[in-house]
Amino acid sequence: MLFSERQGYKSVKEAIQSESMDSDLRNSLWNGLQIFYFNNIKSSQRGMYVGYYINSRNNKEFYFLFATLWMNYFKKPIDSLPGSWKNIKKIIKDYYFECEWFEVYDFIEFIAKNYSDENINKEFIEYCNKILENEASAYRFVKGNLTKITSEEELNEIEEALMLPYESVKLHIDNSLKLLSDRKNPDYRNSIKESISAVESLCKNIVDDPSATLGQSLNKIDKHVDLHPALKLAFKKLYGYTNDKDGIRHSLMDKDTIDFEDAKYMIVSCSAFVNYVIAKLPDDDNL
Repeated sequence: MLFSERQGYKSVKEAIQSESMDSDLRNSLWNGLQIFYFNNIKSSQRGMYVGYYINSRNNKEFYFLFATLWMNYFKKPIDSLPGSWKNIKKIIKDYYFECEWFEVYDFIEFIAKNYSDENINKEFIEYCNKILENEASAYRFVKGNLTKITSEEELNEIEEALMLPYESVKLHIDNSLKLLSDRKNPDYRNSIKESISAVESLCKNIVDDPSATLGQSLNKIDKHVDLHPALKLAFKKLYGYTNDKDGIRHSLMDKDTIDFEDAKYMIVSCSAFVNYVIAKLPDDDNL
C-alpha cells in the first residue's frame, strides 16, 4: 500500500480534486445555480392555474436561457422543451446529479456564459470560485472560462515526494497536503510551513546538522549535492519569505492574505525541489 493510501489519500488527484468531484462540491455548485438563477423564476397566471411557465412574459430571460441550453447544450429539438419550470428542472437536475464530473463544469460554464444578466453571471462566478477554493478543486473561472490551475506535472511532483524513502520529508509533505485539501477547514498558512519544513528536513539530513536552519544548511549543501547557484538562491529567498517579520511563520501575519494558490505553489515547489535534490545525491550518500 502506498504511503498516501495509508494516510487516507487514494491519490493526490483526489485530495486536490483534479479528475473527480465529490458530493460536497457538486452539491455546493448546484446550490449556486439555485441561488443565482433558478430562484428568480417567477410564477405566472394561465387560465385557472398559477404555475411557473418558462415561456411567459415574466420569464423571458429564462426562456431564452433554457431554449439555448436545449438546442446548443443538450442538442434537443426546441419544440421538445417543456413549458413548465417543474418539468424543465426535473430534467436538468437529473442530468446534473448523474453526469460525469467534467460535465458539471461544462454545465455551469454554459449557464454563466448564456444568461442575459451579466451582473448575475459575475456574482455566480465569484460564488463558484469561492466554492472551488474551499473544496480544493483544481479549477477556477478565469475570464468566464473554467480553467485548470493545477497541472498534471505539478500533481505528479507531490505524488513522487510522497513515495520517497525518507519518512521525515514525506511526513511534512503529507501534512501540507492534508492542510491544503481539508474541505472543512483548510489551513493554508500551516500548509506552507509544512512544505518548507520538508525542504528544511531534507537539507538538515544531507549536511548532518539537525540544528541548522534551511538557510544555513543550503550554504553547506554544495559538499554533497551539485546545486545550480540560482536554484539555491531561489530557495534561500523562499525561506526568507517564510521567516521574516511579515512571513508565514510570524504570528502577526494576516491569515486572509494567504490563499489556496499560495499554498499550492509552495507544496508543488517544495516537492519538486525535494525530488530534484534526492535525484542529484550521490549513490553512496545515504540519509
